[in-house]
Amino acid sequence: MNTLFPVTPLLGVVVVLLALAGAAVAALGRTGHGPAIVTAVLRAAVQLALVSLVIGCAIRLLPAVALFLLVMYGVASATAGRRITRGRAALWAALPVAAGTAPVLLLMTATGALPLRGIALIPVTGILLGGCLTATSLAGRRALDELHQRRGEVEAALALGFPPRDAALEICRPAAARALVPALDQTRTVGLVTLPGAFVGMMLAGSDPVHAGAVQLAVLVALLAAESAAVVVTIELAARGRFGRP
Repeated sequence: MNTLFPVTPLLGVVVVLLALAGAAVAALGRTGHGPAIVTAVLRAAVQLALVSLVIGCAIRLLPAVALFLLVMYGVASATAGRRITRGRAALWAALPVAAGTAPVLLLMTATGALPLRGIALIPVTGILLGGCLTATSLAGRRALDELHQRRGEVEAALALGFPPRDAALEICRPAAARALVPALDQTRTVGLVTLPGAFVGMMLAGSDPVHAGAVQLAVLVALLAAESAAVVVTIELAARGRFGRP
């Protein structure tokens, strides 16, 4: 396939050099992440190689695509849950991830904006799940931290007659809602500060800039809507104590 970004042995050498440089800088700066950088790069290489092979086979059959998407959803939910809490309470993270991703996907596929083809469904769903994973984990962790640090204020609100949910919401909602800031900043500065993945990928594949820009706008708006829903549901779950009491 002819692309503007040739995949050659030289590219592999550059990736190795960049990984070693990143690890060396982290080690010299005593951040403690030097070995983690090398491990992360190795994991990424293995995982992307396996996923590329699986996607190459899965995109031809919709049932296989659906199964692959379910696996992605399970991994995203489990990862978000581990970032928030431990034990069975972590399973609740599956709800905000689904609440953000599913309605957006349904709207895009029902209107024909997103074709029911594996080559389109898999990457777009992956972007949405990744965004909801980050938004859920950030909102959940910030909500629990805020409830822990300001427990006295929660108890004061309860003493004034607030229901437990409302008392918790008053304390944790402002901090947890800031989990949406990265998505807002990305949308506000697109084209001025950064050129996101969908745009760059289409350009490197030879697409014209106007087409690439239109697709990227659709993806960014979809991602912002999905993360908004995920954050709202996460805050509600935290206020109701579904992730456990901090």
